[in-house]
Amino acid sequence: MTVLDFSALELDQPLLDALSDKGYARPTAIQAVAIPPAMEGRDVLGSAPTGTGKTAAYLLPALQHLLDSPRKKSGPPRVLILTPTRELAMQVADQARELAAHTHLDIATITGGVAYMNHAEVFSENQDIVVATTGRLLQYIKEENFDCRAVEILILDEADRMLDMGFAQDIEHIAGETRWREQTMLFSATLEGEAINDFAERLLKDPVRVEAESSRREKNKIHQWYYRADDLTHKTALLSHWLKQPEVSKSIVFVRKRERLHELVRWLREADIKCFYIEGEMVQAKRNEAIKRLQDGTVRVLVATDVAARGLDIQDISHVFNYDMPRTADTYLHRIGRTGRAGKKGVAVSFVEAHDHPLLEKIERYLKEPVKMRVIDELRPTTKTPKPGDHKPSKKAKAKAAEKRKEKSKEKKVKVRHRDSKNVGKRRKPSADAESSQS
Repeated sequence: MTVLDFSALELDQPLLDALSDKGYARPTAIQAVAIPPAMEGRDVLGSAPTGTGKTAAYLLPALQHLLDSPRKKSGPPRVLILTPTRELAMQVADQARELAAHTHLDIATITGGVAYMNHAEVFSENQDIVVATTGRLLQYIKEENFDCRAVEILILDEADRMLDMGFAQDIEHIAGETRWREQTMLFSATLEGEAINDFAERLLKDPVRVEAESSRREKNKIHQWYYRADDLTHKTALLSHWLKQPEVSKSIVFVRKRERLHELVRWLREADIKCFYIEGEMVQAKRNEAIKRLQDGTVRVLVATDVAARGLDIQDISHVFNYDMPRTADTYLHRIGRTGRAGKKGVAVSFVEAHDHPLLEKIERYLKEPVKMRVIDELRPTTKTPKPGDHKPSKKAKAKAAEKRKEKSKEKKVKVRHRDSKNVGKRRKPSADAESSQS
């Protein structure tokens, strides 16, 4: 069934009014397939790339549930939403408040980066929805400061990110505390791999599996290009050229490692490019300051590692740059999903060295379309384009192959003795006595 507008989803008027306030007329692909089964109370296992509206895909059914069955007495939270990062929790809570603007429902957050027990108002006041990060919430649960017994709906957002960050055990502990719940929804950028599917199997009961790729219109919002780079120096020159263009109003540059991050920030500052950075294990106040500087235009460039950028949602990002190519296609999707939001167009640019071509090929297979190559006249590559399959295996791949060979050589071989095999296959003729006795 094709859902053309939100009114076909049986949402109450207050929710439709809120959607109208935000300028949303028709549901996105993931909303159209996820909302109907969620409204029926089914567990939902959902997959959709970042920026396709999956937050509203679980918020709208949860809000409708609260409106359909209002409680007589106010009390602890009935809907609990878990996210991997503080920033994402704040964004989800803000969106929930916008969608609940014409209702009486209360939304609160519990996250790290806030002084311990600064959430006293969440415990003392009644809340309908709580959006939380796992670490701080689990701390409060263990100290019996947070009551999970009233939770009717448990929602896990960006579950793949939470697994990558090592939160599986914490989430299962929290899920155990909310064992009286009526419904569980799990959303992820992708549902590839055994880890996410095994995890979902442990938490969800007979879920409806819904997947939605970005529509052609959504895909076209993000222009994706790559530039071949001869080496690190050439790659830095390409990036510097781009960052000096006036159309790059607000950008995020992704690197894989913290060491590379500090190196790149130093190079950019030496080139008179104002930038700031975020990295893993960064003090929350410093992280907030970096994000604020980009948001208010103090700097136009934010350099980030993948770990630090999880759940990051900054409005009006014009460009995303992959200085280091990501190892996986879903990480690539998470990165480029920072731009081209809220109906606006965005640009994603990747800088590809020779050893990165296998990663580019992997991403193109996942996207089911090629990423177009571009060149800057004064910065043309001097090396030849590697042919498909022409790359050398990485050190990691070599080490893995060597380990397999070592394990194989260690396998216990069965010693074959000569005496056990010398007469095998030679049948003796029966003796005359034996023949006469048989007759």
